[in-house]
Amino acid sequence: MSASVLYMSMSLDGYIAGPNDAPENPGGDGFMRLHEWYGFGAGGPNASDLTSDEKSGFDQHFLDEVNATGAVVAGRRTVEQVDHWGGDHHGVPIFVPSHRPPGPSVANYPLVTYVMDGIESAMVQAKAAAGDRNVLVHGAFTAQSALAAGVLDELQIHQIPVLLGAGRRLFEALPSRIELEVVRVIDTPEATHIRYRVRH
Repeated sequence: MSASVLYMSMSLDGYIAGPNDAPENPGGDGFMRLHEWYGFGAGGPNASDLTSDEKSGFDQHFLDEVNATGAVVAGRRTVEQVDHWGGDHHGVPIFVPSHRPPGPSVANYPLVTYVMDGIESAMVQAKAAAGDRNVLVHGAFTAQSALAAGVLDELQIHQIPVLLGAGRRLFEALPSRIELEVVRVIDTPEATHIRYRVRH
């Protein structure tokens, strides 16, 4: 059965982006520190840039897990900073919940759909598109909205041993307490990978 899964790398003090994040500075200052565990270079987290020799062990496990998902739900701030991944996030449909229509570049990206009627609708459409595969979720506001609406099933957090001290926090504002169940922990020197299930 398809599940919606938040995939995010996060500093120990809760940041998923550094200060000054903008399209000309995706992820903000120091952002790549949160993604060094993948083995990516300065070009950023693009699995297609890596050869099989450069990916190994748990890095490959998580790349395979992401690439096995059937659809993506991502926040507008996230997608605009990376120009919607050029319209191609490992070849699956991308759904963007937003109250504003997309910019003109999105017309060139047939896999990108802006959903104007809320996170619940975006998730329903994404799960329908994903079939029996999972829906990958990206973005802080999107994660908070999905949790508040009860449409986020799991969280895969890659906790990085660094204190960024500033930037954008993943769970800055939640309407109420949310209980989680730990379903898997993979500990490595570069990151602790914790999989949670949301207790609805």
